[in-house]
Amino acid sequence: MTDVIHLQGVKAFGYHGVLEHEKINGQEFTVDVRIETNFDAAVASDDVDLTINYAEVAQDVVDSVIGERFDLIETLADHIAQKIIVRAGVLRVFVTVHKPHAPIDHEFSNVSVTRELP
Repeated sequence: MTDVIHLQGVKAFGYHGVLEHEKINGQEFTVDVRIETNFDAAVASDDVDLTINYAEVAQDVVDSVIGERFDLIETLADHIAQKIIVRAGVLRVFVTVHKPHAPIDHEFSNVSVTRELP
């Protein structure tokens, strides 16, 4: 059986983008994380140490967005996914990075990419 943890809408300000003004001015990014795991041990014991701590995952996300700078949000999504996949109990992770203020010359509501590991 596969259980799922969803962490949606983690916001952080970062400096990711190809254009110079994105690198200088930055913008807010929103990240969603879906983690496939197994809750059996945690449910049997009601012990937080036997599940994936989503507060720590949220910190991984924020640290990644505000830390290293990337031209591509695809690279940012991979960077976040690589941090999460190594956590004990993570079977699969999906990381979606939203860039709602992407430099597009047409009206749009959001741009996002999703990285899945493994």
